[in-house]
Amino acid sequence: MSDRTMERQVLLFIWFLSLSSALGQVSYSIPEEMAKGSLVGNIAQDLGLDLKRLKSGKARIYTGDIAEYIELNKERGVLLIKERIDREALCGQTTPCALHLQITLENPMEFYSVTIEIVDVNDNSPVFAVKEIKFDISESSLTGAKFVLETAVDDDVGLNGVQSYFLHPADHFILKTQDMPDGSKNVEMILQKPLDREKQEHISLLLTAVDGGNPQMSGTIPIVITIEDANDNAPVCYLPVYKTSVAENSPKGTILTAVQASDADQGQNGKIEYHISKSSGGATNLFEIDRDEGVLRLSGDTDYERIKHYQIDVQARDPGRHSDTCKVIVDVIDVNDNKPVINIMSKSNTLSEDSKPGTAVTMLNVQDSDSGENGKVQCSINDNIPFKLKSTNNKFFSLVTDGDLDRERESEYNISVTCTDEGVPSLSSSVTLSLQISDVNDNAPVFRTTDSRKSDLKYIRPCSESIISLDSSGTQTLTHAQRERLNFDDCDDQYR
Repeated sequence: MSDRTMERQVLLFIWFLSLSSALGQVSYSIPEEMAKGSLVGNIAQDLGLDLKRLKSGKARIYTGDIAEYIELNKERGVLLIKERIDREALCGQTTPCALHLQITLENPMEFYSVTIEIVDVNDNSPVFAVKEIKFDISESSLTGAKFVLETAVDDDVGLNGVQSYFLHPADHFILKTQDMPDGSKNVEMILQKPLDREKQEHISLLLTAVDGGNPQMSGTIPIVITIEDANDNAPVCYLPVYKTSVAENSPKGTILTAVQASDADQGQNGKIEYHISKSSGGATNLFEIDRDEGVLRLSGDTDYERIKHYQIDVQARDPGRHSDTCKVIVDVIDVNDNKPVINIMSKSNTLSEDSKPGTAVTMLNVQDSDSGENGKVQCSINDNIPFKLKSTNNKFFSLVTDGDLDRERESEYNISVTCTDEGVPSLSSSVTLSLQISDVNDNAPVFRTTDSRKSDLKYIRPCSESIISLDSSGTQTLTHAQRERLNFDDCDDQYR
């Protein structure tokens, strides 16, 4: 192994160790709705960085496409709240909710990953989707008959979400709540005392939903019941849960599944209608159900990158407002509909021609919103250039030198970086990086001399020994044709 090759391998190894040691991760946890300027954490202390290094390295925060909620104070080395954070607007019902950002430094290039978890506070009350609940209940309804109630929605999560329901007064009906597999609650009103329309034609109740926050918050909805005759059996769904899936690019009208229920009553009292409950949230705008047949169809555009699962509450109701509820779970299947997005985190526009192999030139972040193979990305650059891409992980790439540079041979490079995902068909994006090679003093001056006696060359040190001959006295001479072919500009030095 030559000394030059060994030196190159040692430099590459040292560069790799320095890059690996530069990578780090810090996590913080803060409540939502903190005021602007509030302290998030002492990032310099937690990363073990000197304040001088933050300034000399031009430290800055890289957030990608998300809004800039956090700012870096380089004078104090701390992270501060730049914009008030609303956890519900940022993450919805997704938990945990976190901001992911990077801190980059230059000279040398380094970056650090920072995760900031946004903790929910109880700043939302339970809300019902409708203003009131109405029932027409037959006076022949048996004790124990159940009536499904609309549930409340609370934008807060965990204990700050809806925890319990109360019904007042409780003369004829009591409440029964059932915890569902997805963490929601199914609320039913159970008849515990026979009804008599001749004694009381209307009943007014108040349903209250209470969350578990501190301070506790609540929401209410009135229930208006009209007592009628003749319907003493409620519909019963064949299955409590239906599961189906749909590709995110499926056209409107695509059939997903069919919900079925039965009712022991005959004639008009046994006729069942199917309805999507308003408590299903945004699903009411994306799905529709045939009232008579229970066939569930797609009526909007789904996007896997935005919502991956939908849970739809379907009510099977008869004319007497007896009802049963079943849940339809729709899984959205990802398709390769997003190109990789190439973000330049840090970039050098000029590079000295004496830079060592392995010198970092540009740091790239590549994002693909698709999942699985559709989101896996491979990046490459154009051939026959002294550069290569190094992957620090599946989202970050470094462009480094991979050979000797010579400004006299090539003073500028236009490097094309292409990133392609592994979907079928695959999608790709490209970006061109322009890099100037700066000069160093690596060439000695060369004298170019002339003589009237062109046929008498006493000594010459040409670039190629193959065209030189010796005269009888041992002096190097060239024929006229040989002199014509010789380019003296390419020689180190020349004498005549």
